[in-house]
Amino acid sequence: MSGAANVLRLNPGDEVGIALRDLASGEALMPVGGEAGEPIPFGHKVALAALPAGAVVHRLGQPIGVATRDIPAGAHVHVHNLGFESSMATRAIGTRLSNAPCLAPADVPTFQGFRRPDGRAGTRNYVGVLTSVNCSALVARMIADHFRDPARLAPYPGVDGVVALTHKSGCSIAEGGRSMDMLRRALGGYARHPNFAGVLLVGLGCEDNQIEGLLRDERLETGPRLRTLIMQEEGGTRSSIAAGIRAVEELLALAAEARREPIPASELVVGLQCGGSDSFSGISANPALGAAADRLVACGGTAILSETPEIYGAENLLLERARDRETGERLIGLLDWWEEHTKDEPQGLDNNPSPGNKAGGLTTILEKSLGAVAKGGSTNLTEVIGYAAPVTRRGLVFMDSPGFDPISATGQVAGGANLICFTTGRGSCFGCRPAPSLKLATNTAMYRRMAEDMDINCGAILDGAATIDEMGEAIFRAMLATASGAPTKSELLGYGEDEFAPWHVNAWL
Repeated sequence: MSGAANVLRLNPGDEVGIALRDLASGEALMPVGGEAGEPIPFGHKVALAALPAGAVVHRLGQPIGVATRDIPAGAHVHVHNLGFESSMATRAIGTRLSNAPCLAPADVPTFQGFRRPDGRAGTRNYVGVLTSVNCSALVARMIADHFRDPARLAPYPGVDGVVALTHKSGCSIAEGGRSMDMLRRALGGYARHPNFAGVLLVGLGCEDNQIEGLLRDERLETGPRLRTLIMQEEGGTRSSIAAGIRAVEELLALAAEARREPIPASELVVGLQCGGSDSFSGISANPALGAAADRLVACGGTAILSETPEIYGAENLLLERARDRETGERLIGLLDWWEEHTKDEPQGLDNNPSPGNKAGGLTTILEKSLGAVAKGGSTNLTEVIGYAAPVTRRGLVFMDSPGFDPISATGQVAGGANLICFTTGRGSCFGCRPAPSLKLATNTAMYRRMAEDMDINCGAILDGAATIDEMGEAIFRAMLATASGAPTKSELLGYGEDEFAPWHVNAWL
């Protein structure tokens, strides 16, 4: 990229360019030609030619909306003159399948992980305290808080800590209903998660989400590594806290027996997330994460893409890589459900771009989706699954979820993600214990401003210091280091418990 460049045209057919810094009115647009007709903020779109009202506007060669009025060349293109249209993406299935080769087993790199009794690989070694209902949240937190004193963990070397994951549900949800099913899938996925060496389930006793029903539906069996505690049977809050502390001490003794060992990268399951996105998400961090995901898949590993509303308008980029018709039709079915689910909302699916997204230059969900899909790289879509469902097929997997990061990441971790990679343009602060979360900045200015929260600066791509492929390699190496125990910024700051947020679609709440 030339040092004089101040506008980036992403595709020769695009009618808009992206400002690489704040542009003044009358400033020449380099290297695309013309001049700014008004101030253009950093990361926002500028019209490279005059656009009549009703014209479809493209970015990366994909439609992102329709001009709502005549737009002169050099004008700022944003929410005031670019409107949302329903998805204009084609829905052809399997038309651009990848034949990228997989690495030979001898060439697959390894990480230092924990081999669990069920054969799965963990990247962390926690003890978890989970709740069946909001009513047991205080007890769970007090049990975990007892072990925050490093002196109380000192007898258990190699244990990363005790984590309390609480939520606001568990009652006023119907047995057999969708919300109960999703809550139990999420809790079941965490209870068997390979980053937990042991788990204590805490319930009140009278809730709708009975622990007995949770164990039955999720085919969980209590034993040395899975304990349960019912407050009404223990005699109340203080008695339950004391009993929980004793149970966790026994689980910690088991956790301390675990040792890291070399495990092939094929056993990494990485959740792909983006939040606080800006106009550069789809140019730098997201495609770089996609390049890292391609490397992971080539090793035989798994990448989970989620947030169904955030692929709307760019679904063609996944459908054309669906491994078979059934997989593609499942994805189309999810999109159809979301269209129906949001039809009574004031802005429908276009409500998804947040104020921060818009301040960062994104205008419609169609534009935001282009960047979100880029996290999935270029390999084939191997499976489409429901929220928090176990991930059983390797490769690129799509999991249904809302476009709200805590809910989406909770589903991915419940499905088996033992690592999360999270891109951000505005500076989202996020963690999701027991899985470590790597934060990837889209631009250098934000990376420097939020350095205490960001792990990797993908703004190097915009600065001309690295290519997307080079940054993808750096992210992949960071995945291996993190999986081997290197702490992420969010872990050092203590993020990851409050972000546990199972998805609820419930008539009674």
